[in-house]
Amino acid sequence: MEHDDPAFPAGAIQRLAARIDRPIVLVGMMGVGKTTVGRKLASILAMPFCDADEEIEKAAQMSIPEIFAQFGEPYFRSGERRVIARLLGEDGASERRVLATGGGAFADPETRALILKRAIAIWLDSDVDTLVARVGRKGNRPLLKTGNPREILARLKAERGPAYAEAPIHVTSGNQPHQATVVTILKAIDAWL
Repeated sequence: MEHDDPAFPAGAIQRLAARIDRPIVLVGMMGVGKTTVGRKLASILAMPFCDADEEIEKAAQMSIPEIFAQFGEPYFRSGERRVIARLLGEDGASERRVLATGGGAFADPETRALILKRAIAIWLDSDVDTLVARVGRKGNRPLLKTGNPREILARLKAERGPAYAEAPIHVTSGNQPHQATVVTILKAIDAWL
């Protein structure tokens, strides 16, 4: 575990990690940085990292765009819920880990209830301009294939905002290094616990 940020020194991180008794689940819009921030957070806390989208692709043996194209979004959401349930421990005895979810996972009421019951949910938030800049780097976003990405992101952010707001921890990830976002998350978890 390499970390020497004076805002949250290594000893404080070890004490915080020892207090975390369940998975940490990052929720929020596509492009907000859940996977990148999640990997850094997991490394600092010396916990395993898991990306729900990668696990869905492994389970389906298809890419997410292929799943959407062949079966549609409702089918995808159902599979996503089953994979997240498995990752959080079907019996409620889940391993401590950091889990990054897809943008729509927490918007699904059943998946949201599961995450809220079994994990520490953190809403990683960002403004639409930042999201547009970040999602433009990847061409694998099925929901953005149907129109203007800025308009779609703004609409999805407005629609999903009330669901995301149910997460007990809310952290803004703006135009700053991911390390700064990780430190903000550590402080927020510490205060919440």
